[in-house]
Amino acid sequence: SSPPQLIFEKEGVYLHTNAKRNNQDTTIPGFIRIVERGGLPALEWSPLEDEGRSAPAVLYTKKDGEGGEEDTNFDPGYEPDWAVISTVKKDREHVPVRDSGQWSFSLPLSELYSLRRARFSLGRNFLVLTSRGGHPLPALHFHRGGTRELLRALQRYIILDQSPVDGRLFLAYPHDSGALSQSFDKLQLLDDGGSDLVSRFIQDPYATTFGGFSKVTNFFKAALKPPDSNIYTRGQDPSLPPQPDEEPGFELITCGVELGPRPDIMRGQPLDKWEEFLDPEGRVQNPERIKELVFRGGITPSLRKEVWKFLLGFYPWNSTTKEREDILRVKTDEYFRMKVQWKSVSEEQEMRNSLLRGYRSLIERDVSRTDRHNTFFSGNDNPGLTLLHDVLMTYCMYNFDLGYVQGMSDLLSPLLFVTQNEVESFWCLTGFMELVHQNFEESQEAMKQQLLQLSILLKALDPELCDFLDSQDSGSLCFCFRWLLIWFKREFSFEDILVMWEVLWSRLPCDNFHLLIACSILESQRGELIGSDHDFNTILKHINELTMKLDLQSILCGAEAIYLQLVQCKELPVKVQRVLGLYIPSTSEDDSPDSQASETQRRLSQSQAGAASCDSARGPTYP
Repeated sequence: SSPPQLIFEKEGVYLHTNAKRNNQDTTIPGFIRIVERGGLPALEWSPLEDEGRSAPAVLYTKKDGEGGEEDTNFDPGYEPDWAVISTVKKDREHVPVRDSGQWSFSLPLSELYSLRRARFSLGRNFLVLTSRGGHPLPALHFHRGGTRELLRALQRYIILDQSPVDGRLFLAYPHDSGALSQSFDKLQLLDDGGSDLVSRFIQDPYATTFGGFSKVTNFFKAALKPPDSNIYTRGQDPSLPPQPDEEPGFELITCGVELGPRPDIMRGQPLDKWEEFLDPEGRVQNPERIKELVFRGGITPSLRKEVWKFLLGFYPWNSTTKEREDILRVKTDEYFRMKVQWKSVSEEQEMRNSLLRGYRSLIERDVSRTDRHNTFFSGNDNPGLTLLHDVLMTYCMYNFDLGYVQGMSDLLSPLLFVTQNEVESFWCLTGFMELVHQNFEESQEAMKQQLLQLSILLKALDPELCDFLDSQDSGSLCFCFRWLLIWFKREFSFEDILVMWEVLWSRLPCDNFHLLIACSILESQRGELIGSDHDFNTILKHINELTMKLDLQSILCGAEAIYLQLVQCKELPVKVQRVLGLYIPSTSEDDSPDSQASETQRRLSQSQAGAASCDSARGPTYP
């Protein structure tokens, strides 16, 4: 056979064997190469100290029963790209600590499934590779650059098709593959001409569920969910024996919860009086009553601007009229100081600041397509668009670590529409982001946690629906991702969103009421989902097509009824109590289990008493 032919080589490529733990020797310097062996190209990495050895220690081969070395499982030190949320944890094999020479790998390019190019805050690029078997390879960190050169060299053998939703994600195809015509780009997955909702935040192909569920195909399903593989949970040491599940995946409530009847709920009238709640100096006398009225019926449009500034923390509830004038003056000065920071950056400076340049580019692209159907943002050269742009750029100065993440323009536009004021909308946005900023963090931990909590609630409410979704590979509830990320902004009309958000800002009856809204929507679709011949693709399509077809008031009634039904349950599982904010964890070593349980029971009793006090005129009161 012909000798191996070296096609590409790059030194200074480090393999981070264990980025989650602080042991020594977690980074190993080495070479990345493309090598042809017998005319078949492979991507190979080997450590510097391994030079001279004849072959890599680990081969990735198809598990097709035709022999070949057994695949070795790595702890890649990061969550695999496509694992938005693991389902039920599997027992994990014991992986012994190995010397660096055994981290070598060789991956035939025919087995390369996807490639993601990403960047740490220090500016160094790294690549994340996934094989067609679903195996996460260790992340490769290019300390001396070279990712572009590698990609160019790879394209000699394979087509790397860029996702229109996440510019850093590429799917790999052989040059003669007919699958290319069904790639992400060719599917035109996004209904709004290429909207990139959260590409900086979302680092997995689940991002592609955001726009065009209606064009999903079986090819897309495979892209969303590569074949099963052993996935190590973030932070778990694979060198230790598996521990009993403290937070298992979705089989959380294995036995049915005995729930009583779901109460009928009536919505109230919008809050339409304000002055009567103020004392002579302008302090709000009874903020809890105001929040209750807002939760029950929303706010009449003429009062919305004033009350939102309290709900979102711009003004303290106990501030006087004079104090609010002082706050506005100080906050105005602070806003324009931050605005000057980015306005005064020269083109030459910005050329040397890739982060700011990137934020500006994303903002300009998003602003041009945010709520353009609304008269406040419609038409060309609209001053509303300029305000939207300027507030988002200033937020980058306020929180440069987070900066701008796509989707934030969706959160700002209703605030700007209601306040009609640049400064006030900015500070309302900072208050809103205090509630949801974790949704946009790159780790996705908050989003995974919310999907997990949603599955806990749904399992308690409707095990049959959960079982059906599981049977159709939809148990991860990934189709709810957009709902939770931007609080249903794309699912309801603009006017409905104003009401929904102020209801959620009341934080009644619990901080996770948005999860109960999601349950209410899913329950409203129960008959359509279970009663039809749905599969993974058509479930995605059906959920996406609910946009603008849901009745807000009935969904809110359903969500509150679900809350009351759950809190009236005599033996509510602890995991459900935690989601609803009813479970009180121990705060000190002196707390006995009995005192802890009694505090939890006190909260449950309060909520049950509030539910029992429900009258048709006012609805239940919440502690």
